[in-house]
Amino acid sequence: MFRRYRRPTHPAPEPWGRRRVQLLLAVSVMAGLVVAGFGVWSVVTGTQGPPSAGARPGSGHVERELSEEDAVADSPMQPADLQQALAGPLEAASHASIALPAATRAGEVGVPTGFPKTPEGALAQLVEVDRRAIESVSVVTAQKVVTAWAEPGGPTARTWSGVGAVAQLLSSAGLPADGADDLVVELRPAMGRIKGRVGDGYVIPCVDFVLTVSVTGEAPQRVAVADCQRMRWVGERWVIGAGAEPAPAPSIWPGTAASYAAGYRWLEGDG
Repeated sequence: MFRRYRRPTHPAPEPWGRRRVQLLLAVSVMAGLVVAGFGVWSVVTGTQGPPSAGARPGSGHVERELSEEDAVADSPMQPADLQQALAGPLEAASHASIALPAATRAGEVGVPTGFPKTPEGALAQLVEVDRRAIESVSVVTAQKVVTAWAEPGGPTARTWSGVGAVAQLLSSAGLPADGADDLVVELRPAMGRIKGRVGDGYVIPCVDFVLTVSVTGEAPQRVAVADCQRMRWVGERWVIGAGAEPAPAPSIWPGTAASYAAGYRWLEGDG
């Protein structure tokens, strides 16, 4: 789908305006960037992450563990349509929340880190990795982020959906790979869930963000966008693990009945 995109042939760039921002978000949504989350990039572009089954040689126990990891990663999640990614009626009922731990130190490429070896720590680390990549509005920075924060056999600067998300955002806006000063992107973590875990060093967290695109002189435009990743404890930190990216997470406006039905819960804390 992305391959069909053609840059407009106007003699001069169009000025930014509310209609163009809305169109930008609509293009991103319809491309799958929002509706299916970051992970749809590999499906749309035809690129695939590294194979996970049998990716690392080892004993039968290791192979069984890898098989369990793949089963958790590949299990489908509730689908969502475009309308569910946009602001909608909020549910008033009380629901449980997830407390995110705070970062304790600065990490590579400006990504906060130092989270504990817990599922909540893995979720908090994913939040920071995604925010650094997407909010940079720079393909080069997003590539540096995944290079520093994915283990061998995981997503790369060429295949990671986060890089694809930034590239599609900029392409849809007719901007260069390093963005533009009048375009500001904010990725605010609102809800999340722990899709699954294997042992104490492998977790698949999912985050439901609110993506805000702001252009100088225009009102901000918002839409929900979600991401799930394999997170593995390596050394003293969580990183994106080896294997193909998990099944896409549904992008649903936080606080709606559909968001709770998808298993999301409010995120609290400093993560």
